[in-house]
Amino acid sequence: MIQCRNVVKIHRGRGLDGLKRGFKAVDDVSFSIEKNGNFGLVGESGCGKTTLARAILYLDPPTSGKVIFDGVDLGSLGLRQLRTFRRRMQIVFQDPHSSLDPRMTVYDSLSEGLINIGVDRVDRTKKISRLLDLVGISSTLSSRFPHEFSTGQRQRIVIARALTMDPEFLILDEPVSNLDVSIQAQVINLLLDIKQELKLTYLFISHDINLVAYMCDRIAVMYRGKIVEQSPTDELFSNPKNEYTRMLLASIPGSSGLSDAIDADIARGGSIENTARHVVSNSTSRTSDEPDIAEGTR
Repeated sequence: MIQCRNVVKIHRGRGLDGLKRGFKAVDDVSFSIEKNGNFGLVGESGCGKTTLARAILYLDPPTSGKVIFDGVDLGSLGLRQLRTFRRRMQIVFQDPHSSLDPRMTVYDSLSEGLINIGVDRVDRTKKISRLLDLVGISSTLSSRFPHEFSTGQRQRIVIARALTMDPEFLILDEPVSNLDVSIQAQVINLLLDIKQELKLTYLFISHDINLVAYMCDRIAVMYRGKIVEQSPTDELFSNPKNEYTRMLLASIPGSSGLSDAIDADIARGGSIENTARHVVSNSTSRTSDEPDIAEGTR
């Protein structure tokens, strides 16, 4: 359903010296997600995950490369075509507080997209009630404002809003990272139930490899804008091929597998992130400090 082919995203600006410079936030990323698949993207904060998500949806188009959705190259579409096409693709962002307009009721927030495509009030009300019930929010509360709900309830509302367009593909960008652990489990199970009921395709993004493994049947590991390894979840956990992936797995509480050098570095107070960079830069014979790309069985 979704294919990323050599996607690159460069952020351009000027340095302190006034010269134009470019920062490659996404670097030659390729992967595919099958219809009804549940694909995970994992990596530390700042590695380019959200930038990639925005590029896939053409909210911030890639600098180069292609995004193919259901056989259509999104880069070949005009703005009007892209806007229509984008109804089939939606995203749930990390922070439900910034995702909802505090001046709008829940009903009005969920109505916006439906009004734009010409859905009348009767049908809007029916659909909004159905979607709120689906995510576990009573439709009788639709006249309330975001501040009257807990953080977990707000994220459920954000999920319902993403579903108003009847998408086929949903990007979930750290959808539970701002929630308490007990609430995280509820929202994750809700997302799995919704996926099954509506036959959705997911791209699930997180820094938590354990959470991604619970959600997804295939995982790509991202480091400094690159995909350094991707494979089926079971294979990634049983036979990781990249040092950075091994570090992520070893950081899971109760896991083992870090080398003595990594154990010693962490024991001395080194952060997991800095340890990863040290491991990656010393694990390859190439002059580059970036990890080799490893790919498991497709």
